[in-house]
Amino acid sequence: MPAAKQRIEHDLLGDRAVPSNAYYGVHTLRALENFPISGTPISIYPDLVSALACIKQAAALANHELQLLDAEKERAIVAACEEIRRGNLLEEFVVDVIQGGAGTSTNMNANEVIANRALELMGRKKGEYKHLHPVDHVNMSQSTNDVYPTAVKVALHFGIVRLVAAMAELRAAFGAKAKEFGDVIKMGRTQLQDAVPMTLGQEFSTYAVMLEEDESRLKEACLLIHEINLGATAIGTGITSHPDYAPLVCRKLAEITGIDLVIAFNLVEATQDAGAFVQVSGVLKRVAVKLSKVCNDLRLLSSGPRAGLNEINLPAVQAGSSIMPGKVNPVIPEVVNQIAFEVIGNDVTVSFAAEAGQLQLNAFEPVIAHSLFKSLKHLTHGCETLRLRCVTGITANRERLRAQVERSISIVTALNPYIGYERATALAQEAHATGKTIYELVLEKKLMDQSELDEILKPEMLTRPGYVPAMRGRG
Repeated sequence: MPAAKQRIEHDLLGDRAVPSNAYYGVHTLRALENFPISGTPISIYPDLVSALACIKQAAALANHELQLLDAEKERAIVAACEEIRRGNLLEEFVVDVIQGGAGTSTNMNANEVIANRALELMGRKKGEYKHLHPVDHVNMSQSTNDVYPTAVKVALHFGIVRLVAAMAELRAAFGAKAKEFGDVIKMGRTQLQDAVPMTLGQEFSTYAVMLEEDESRLKEACLLIHEINLGATAIGTGITSHPDYAPLVCRKLAEITGIDLVIAFNLVEATQDAGAFVQVSGVLKRVAVKLSKVCNDLRLLSSGPRAGLNEINLPAVQAGSSIMPGKVNPVIPEVVNQIAFEVIGNDVTVSFAAEAGQLQLNAFEPVIAHSLFKSLKHLTHGCETLRLRCVTGITANRERLRAQVERSISIVTALNPYIGYERATALAQEAHATGKTIYELVLEKKLMDQSELDEILKPEMLTRPGYVPAMRGRG
């Protein structure tokens, strides 16, 4: 077979042969050799690639306006960036998501792909960097140390918007079930023991409220990542950039992305601080923990079908066992539980990586970014899957639920204001020992007449606050 065509590129370590058809260059090639870590390229996160292109486009526009970049180069860079933002050349972003160098390999990968595509648009060949250079022109007025964290923040914004939307749809699904189950009486439980009656609608409404609260927390966290350090260059002093560059490039980037971005008040602090990432990670962990709690409930409530609670039925989506015929498992809640476990672990990674930053830079932002992007992606898919494959198809075992309430000893709680706690306790103990119902014992002992008892134990009276007309029977 003929040898693949190659071109020679040069860096500070010497000459290297790069595949002639590759849009990436020598810096990316070395990163491929240096970081065979996860086997996962940055292209797995299209939002990050798009964010990098947005930044390079904004920089080209700003540098041209400041008369630092000529019109031909500006047009070529902008056109290449717009192609990448549309999804072209995604496969050329090949460096590993986990890398040393604080994201330098990711930034260089972007610089080289954009430069080589821009060269083609200028009628030149890939690698003819004397006409348009990856660093001198595509990376003009920039450093990895301001480009990479800004790109991560822009990408996180896009991911958070999608997650909030997925959570809102899941919340609506739980809300619809709460309305559907509004008249279904059941026993509430505390510490897995019978408590007092409630409706299944009340139970499902809590899941909708929990999600709504976390949507708000995510939106708040998103505001923190709208503060960027673009224009800080190496450590926040803005060295090699025009004095007017930072506010100008921020305005250009805001126009391109549609995000209300602001430049940090202190760029030196902003370049070393990873606090916003820690905050976002913490909120994602909160979402995960609460989603997992909901899924634990769904698994418990649907346990059985004969030897468990069997209060609700989850949709059957696949066979549950390779040995037990007819078994169906709660696989959708289980997968969301596992997503939650991963997100909690990702938060630990983010915390350690943020803490490990030293002096003017945090070198560990690649693993921070990888952890956050995974959490966002998997939580979004988890919410969509839980809604579509589980929540919308849940049904209630109404007769079983009502029968459990009628047999429950705990409904004696409703009689506390009428017969007192001591007498109610004795009734509960006797009911448990004899198997009789509270209703039967109250009538048997003539503690109140049947009409009054029926009124007190009406389902709608058991699931809401009510006025106590008399305190008879105490003492």
